[in-house]
Amino acid sequence: MPPTGAPLDWSLVDIAVPRPSGRLPGISMAGFRHRAPESVDIAMVAHPSVTLLVDLSGGGGLVHRTPCREVRGSAVTGLLPGDLRAGGRASECLQIRLDPAAAAAVLGMTTELTGAVVSLADVWGREAARTEDRLRAAASWDERFTIAADLIGRRLDTRPPVAPEVAFAWRRMRISRGRARVEGLADEVGWSRKRLSARFRSQLGITPKRAAQLVRFDHAARLLSAGHAAAGVAAESGYADQSHLHREVRSFTGLTPTAVAAAPWLAIDDIAWPAAPAAF
Repeated sequence: MPPTGAPLDWSLVDIAVPRPSGRLPGISMAGFRHRAPESVDIAMVAHPSVTLLVDLSGGGGLVHRTPCREVRGSAVTGLLPGDLRAGGRASECLQIRLDPAAAAAVLGMTTELTGAVVSLADVWGREAARTEDRLRAAASWDERFTIAADLIGRRLDTRPPVAPEVAFAWRRMRISRGRARVEGLADEVGWSRKRLSARFRSQLGITPKRAAQLVRFDHAARLLSAGHAAAGVAAESGYADQSHLHREVRSFTGLTPTAVAAAPWLAIDDIAWPAAPAAF
């Protein structure tokens, strides 16, 4: 699907993040306000989280596009969305990243979301519109973050969490930057590899092996964005060689390593997401 707007100029975007005291484990948020709204089109880079992008502009200005689907307004992006672009004329939006263990409780349908982008209304029903209205009416980003944290916190308190063994395996993958072996994780939790793989996939919507690959890719993408050469990134991230890195970048994003290095969302990661992912 061809681009429909210009690349995003981050110098025209105000970015807000919650105070450290207002953050929830496994959940991160950032607010974006475009001071001069115009039609933009940017590549979204795969991330080891389920993402809610709440359109606060009204009128469905935000647009998510994949080769097979277009979603307008607030949307939920599951793990492994593939070739995904976001754009439109949304002047304000709230982005919420949920690690898969938290997303399973907050959304209740993450296994169905893997590889997909859907409307927030498809996941939350009427509550999606009520949430959008409350967030738009809020007087500040701090108030918006409080509203979102309260909503998510209540869902975490009322829904069953994933199995502790699955949550542990996910945390170890993040901390090891995707280098933890599935056999070793199974030994650590006292399960067989087959049982861990089955429970992991049924609860998080992705196999442990693919999850580790996604986490490793995320680390590599950050290094590429920081200006490191692809060959060095491949070695640092645990790939067999530069060709291996190229293949995995293609499989997750449909882009080349060079294109990922220039991806707009990665350019502001240190500002929008100041908490290290491994701390989840």
